[in-house]
Amino acid sequence: MGRMMWLGDSGERPPATEAALTQPGHTADKDQDQDQGSEPQNGALSCEIRMWEASRAPDGTDLVRTVAHLERPLPPGGLDEYRKVRKQGSRSIVLWADPHRERKLATVVTRTASKGRPATYDVVDESEAPLGSIVREPAARGGRARTRWTVQQTGRPAAVGHKGHPFWWVVWWLIWPVQLILAFLSIVGGGAAARTPRRTKWRIDGEIVLDWHDGGYEFQLSLLADWWDERLMAALVALEESHESWLGDAWDNVSH
Repeated sequence: MGRMMWLGDSGERPPATEAALTQPGHTADKDQDQDQGSEPQNGALSCEIRMWEASRAPDGTDLVRTVAHLERPLPPGGLDEYRKVRKQGSRSIVLWADPHRERKLATVVTRTASKGRPATYDVVDESEAPLGSIVREPAARGGRARTRWTVQQTGRPAAVGHKGHPFWWVVWWLIWPVQLILAFLSIVGGGAAARTPRRTKWRIDGEIVLDWHDGGYEFQLSLLADWWDERLMAALVALEESHESWLGDAWDNVSH
């Protein structure tokens, strides 16, 4: 029936019924309730990628497991330097199989990036073998009205998706003055401003193979083709969430 991935806070274990993402019967991965170790430096490993699969435990409940623990390695200049290069589109992400950094799953390496221009990210496995590439092309460049994401798994054709449906972009811009007010209130009063349209559907030859959409609890990525490598998909989720709009807080831009 498929797989779904989303970003979660490793310090929070929401009840299965609250984290089900509209899928009934989810249960949290019991292994993740065990010791997570001490709080890592620089906010490393504070987030993780979780997955729901169309499989069931012996008691009949659906399984949710952690696919990867995310680390944001900092350059010699620390968080300030990371934020500086981050504004140019650069990202540095390591995906670990465990919270103790005993086994590396993949690394996201920025190949090219500059502010307002396309950014290309290579995803490699623990032996540096390529898993695929992810390209983010911002809107307003090359006549594009919407941000375009291209994902290519090694040995597979490229999948292309555009951020947000055109109709919802029109609606969002029509209520832009209201959004400014909500953004101000969110800063001074702790409210919440509506995000820009985010749903993205990736297609190959017209067939939808990935769907980034609101699952009711968090945004989630539905893997609609069974050949996707979950390490590459976990990297895609991490990158999507790291490019959160200015109305939200990206996971890799916080100071823990």
